Amino acid sequence: MRLGHRIVEGVNAAGFQQRPAHSAVMAHIDVDGGTRLTTIAARANITPQAVGELVDDLERLGYVVRRPDPNDRRAKRIVLTERGLASVAAALEVIVGLEAELAELLGADALAKLHASLGKIVARSGESEDR
Repeated sequence: MRLGHRIVEGVNAAGFQQRPAHSAVMAHIDVDGGTRLTTIAARANITPQAVGELVDDLERLGYVVRRPDPNDRRAKRIVLTERGLASVAAALEVIVGLEAELAELLGADALAKLHASLGKIVARSGESEDR
């Protein structure tokens, strides 16, 4: 959670004003083609209503727009704007810095093991969701 707040602090410092809650949406939008609101909600494990409110806020701030879904004209996709893409790039820069800090703190080998362990946890949790 603290790392998530550090990412938002870095994004804000780069000139992109966002709240930590916005990360629940921004982290789950596909860069190419956008993502349906219901998919974002499922990925973030929050209600579609909550995602809708966050998307409204991000839209007002100029980070996303709603576009028709080319596969289903009744649906909309949430698509990153140029400003949204720039804020994602800023977040990725912060993440690279955090990774460097963690490598310094833990050592490169321990960080690699941590990544592998977390990858196993994520893979296992995905298996249980598929059942």
